[in-house]
Amino acid sequence: MHLALARKYRPRAFADLIGQEHVARALRGAVAQNRVAHGYLLCGPRGVGKTTAARILAMVLNCDTRARGGATPAPGEPCGECPSCERVWSGGTSLDVVEIDAASNRGVDDARDLRERAMYAASAEGRFKVYIVDEAHMLTREAWNALLKILEEPPPRVIFVFATTEPQKITNAAAPVMSRLQRFDFRRVGPQHIADRLAQVAAAEAIALDADACALIARVADGGMRDALSMLDQVTAFGEGAVTAARVRDLLGLVGDEVYLELLGIVAGRRPEQVFPFVATLVEAGFDLVAFADGLGDLWRAVLTVRLGGQPDGVSAALGAAVAQRAAAFAPGDVLRILRALAEAEEPIRRSGHPRLVVETLLVRWAVMDRTVDIAEVLRAEGTGAPSASVPDRPSAGPPAEAGSRGAQSPPPAPGGRLSLQYLQAHWPDLVAAAKAEKPLLGSVLEDTEPQAYADGALTLRVLGKSPVTAEGLGRNRARIEELLGRLTAGTVRLVTGPQPAAPAAAPTGERLTAAGAKAERTRALRQKHPALDNAVDALDLELLE
Repeated sequence: MHLALARKYRPRAFADLIGQEHVARALRGAVAQNRVAHGYLLCGPRGVGKTTAARILAMVLNCDTRARGGATPAPGEPCGECPSCERVWSGGTSLDVVEIDAASNRGVDDARDLRERAMYAASAEGRFKVYIVDEAHMLTREAWNALLKILEEPPPRVIFVFATTEPQKITNAAAPVMSRLQRFDFRRVGPQHIADRLAQVAAAEAIALDADACALIARVADGGMRDALSMLDQVTAFGEGAVTAARVRDLLGLVGDEVYLELLGIVAGRRPEQVFPFVATLVEAGFDLVAFADGLGDLWRAVLTVRLGGQPDGVSAALGAAVAQRAAAFAPGDVLRILRALAEAEEPIRRSGHPRLVVETLLVRWAVMDRTVDIAEVLRAEGTGAPSASVPDRPSAGPPAEAGSRGAQSPPPAPGGRLSLQYLQAHWPDLVAAAKAEKPLLGSVLEDTEPQAYADGALTLRVLGKSPVTAEGLGRNRARIEELLGRLTAGTVRLVTGPQPAAPAAAPTGERLTAAGAKAERTRALRQKHPALDNAVDALDLELLE
């Protein structure tokens, strides 16, 4: 009969506990120094070694080899080979080590029976009676009350070890118990630790395990070593030959890398019309949409990691390489907004009666999501120090033009090196385009003007629009504008600003202020406070969010 890998490779010593070194060191030291407590509470997710640690503690306390003064692997460790250790490790019958499932023995009568049994001495001198209570959070309040006194003053050489995945329930049901137990919190085992252990087990069992399959099992196990070994057992029995990532996905119903890459292309290309056929294909293939949504977090995390200059992890090597090639299509701000939307949709996807609709809505949002620009960069380009903020840009009609391919042509020098008003009016659009190619915000300011008069080397500009900050922009960039004009003539040009259009009259004071009006007023004040921000909003057609 085949012994499950999770049982066959269960640790026999504290040193073998993977990812729980802090617990192993404390318990091993307590045994070596004869400072073992009478009660322990082992907390943590399932499959991380709580019950195993309790068994190892029971093994070392009743190890025949250690009792005879024989050699053990290390101080505070059991030999793992004597009859007593073998019985405890395998979960066999032992007079001195009793395992109790609190899920089926949770009442006050069960607790009283346990209390009475604990009063009897161990089977031999020098041995300990160890009671291991699994799923301890299932005990009722009355059961805890029945155990309270014996936990406070236990008989000699009696040890209670409680294991639970939900310690908060014990706190709520029996808070006084917590002060009578030493608590140890077990961590989730890291994916790399799990992958290393799987590779060791596969080598010992002569199982051909691909690196991608090993990493995938380690990731899906979600920190549980027992779950990872159980999955390896499953996929090994699933078919002949090497265990591949494709076999793991088929068995566990996971979505393939090619599906996530297809989605990446849909979002990058802004093709919302392809979302519904894409999701229909997933449903027809029988994929679990909740599992698909779980994989989306790994995908976008990998994209963000690449955009921030790191190496993607948590995905297969093939998917990581493909993400590295395509991540440039997404700004870090875009990915953060995508992840935020995913976080908001995770709970509805899990709980909705129609998860397909929730998934389709989420993917469409991503495909039509506006791109972002960093206002801090815009303001730095304008030379002012305003606070950083991200503002969604409006969707463009096509791909952005490269800096060197704007098609902007500087106007030709004035005939004879002498400017005239007619020449400036005729070539003003070319001058604006040249300014925009060098400094987009400056070009946007000049677009709001036109030459009004030119005499004795002084150019007067008329402000066309109604923005109150255009004149400020002209004054702030006066030297740059005069430099551009100087390229057209042999002399120098002075810039003069003409009269600015009057601002629209303020609304009557008696008019009722609505929420929309209040928001518009706050936005107007913000734009007036930061002139460069006002120019950026107008020039880049941005929507300023609060």
